[in-house]
Amino acid sequence: MDSYNQTQRTEFIFLPFSSLRSHQVHLFLVFLAAYLVTLLGNFMIIILILLDSRLHTPMYFFLSQLSCLDICLSSVVVPKILVNLLRQQYTISYEQCLAQAFFLIGFAGCEPALLAVMAYDRYAAICQPLHYAHLMRSKLCVQLSVAIWLWGFLDSAIHTALASRLEFCGNNNVPHIFCDVPPLLKIACSDIWVNELTNHITSIFVGLGPFLFIILSYFLILISILKIRSNTGRHKAFSTCASHIAVVTLCVGNGYLNYNQPSAGYSIETDALISTSFCIVTPMLNPLIYSLRNKEVKGALRKLLSCWKTAWY
Repeated sequence: MDSYNQTQRTEFIFLPFSSLRSHQVHLFLVFLAAYLVTLLGNFMIIILILLDSRLHTPMYFFLSQLSCLDICLSSVVVPKILVNLLRQQYTISYEQCLAQAFFLIGFAGCEPALLAVMAYDRYAAICQPLHYAHLMRSKLCVQLSVAIWLWGFLDSAIHTALASRLEFCGNNNVPHIFCDVPPLLKIACSDIWVNELTNHITSIFVGLGPFLFIILSYFLILISILKIRSNTGRHKAFSTCASHIAVVTLCVGNGYLNYNQPSAGYSIETDALISTSFCIVTPMLNPLIYSLRNKEVKGALRKLLSCWKTAWY
């Protein structure tokens, strides 16, 4: 029986692609364009933070971590999609599927924790300005960054290890656009109660916990802002938080839609669209949100372009 099951799970087929064969050229161009914009925007943020000394602060250190996560999250999914569209073979091997799920869950799990740390940074800057240098000292920022990555991939290792024990009994049609644990659970023929219980427990710590921490941080920030007497001071405080709030809303909204879809009522095409939004659209929009709403980032970009122009001519 074990050898039979092993032969039945050597390859998976992504069903959304099979139902969209007539649009594969358009899909390829859309995915490629979105991926290139994601890489360009996030690498631009990282380069600006590295080159401009004015951006060597905890806030921008964690922003560079967010850009790195966005690049990694998108790169786990999109290249395989592009290859499948070119080959017109919408498949992935069992080993590649588990590897994709491992890195996807790892990077996705890091993001809520990172956004929570960024919220704490804004709290420290606005509510504890006299102690900010101590609260967000460089050594602590590095330690928090390492803890975030370890946190995400510990969660990923647990889910992937449990998923590797699943049996599929010949059903290799994945109703999703990439490999993730929830769609694999839908087609598994073995007992999945341990996997589902683990999903519920870890979602509290990895997703809900950071989200509640963010809400608490901004509640305290709001109280501090309302105590500021000058309108200029209030506007400046709000502006430092606006980009982060927009990214949190985008991340939480897309994450909720991707992992909490109703069991009925969604077509495969709709599911693929939501998945695309979670792993491609969000990483693409994050650098745009920060660059368009952040004067320091725009100033660093103008300075860099000016230096390039002077060097070129």
